[in-house]
Order: sequence, then C-alpha cells, then structure tokens
Amino acid sequence: MLFHVHMTVNIPLDLDKIYVDELKAREKNLSQELQRQGKWTHIWRIAGKYANISIFNVASAGELHDLLLSLPLFPFMEIEVTALCQHGSSVKNEEEAH
Repeated sequence: MLFHVHMTVNIPLDLDKIYVDELKAREKNLSQELQRQGKWTHIWRIAGKYANISIFNVASAGELHDLLLSLPLFPFMEIEVTALCQHGSSVKNEEEAH
C-alpha cells in the first residue's frame, strides 16, 4: 500500500543540543535503512521548513503506524497521512509508479 506522509518537526528550542543531534543521527540512519528496504520510497524536503513529504510503500496502515512511531523524532512531529491508489489516467501501472 502506498501512503503520502507529510511530516513537520517541531523540536523545542530549549532541548539539549547533544540530545537533539543524537536523535537526528538516529533518525537519518533509520530513514536511510527504510529507504534501502524499499519501504520509504521517496522523501522531499519542503523548502524553508523543517518538514518533508514522503511516500511509503508498506503492507498495511498498521505497518506504517508502527514505522512512524519508531522514528526517533516522532515525539516532535506533526504527521498527516493520506492513503494512495492507482489513478485511472496514469500511463504507469502501480508497480512502475514506485
């Protein structure tokens, strides 16, 4: 199943910088591993914001939920999820679209 996920990160300014840097490093490592696994298929930064638009390809909404909860920065995120499906006018089949 494909999901469009909009993540906005809001880290409190008074949080310990070393702790925040550790969280960011763990977040980067996990996101890159999920990309290598094919579960996090696209990620784009939103210019001017600490936010991204991502596409996930996972087996279920439950798997996506668990994956998002596992992100080290999850406690500081506002997340919007939209399920996606093949559009009838697409010239690519669903597998080619990933």
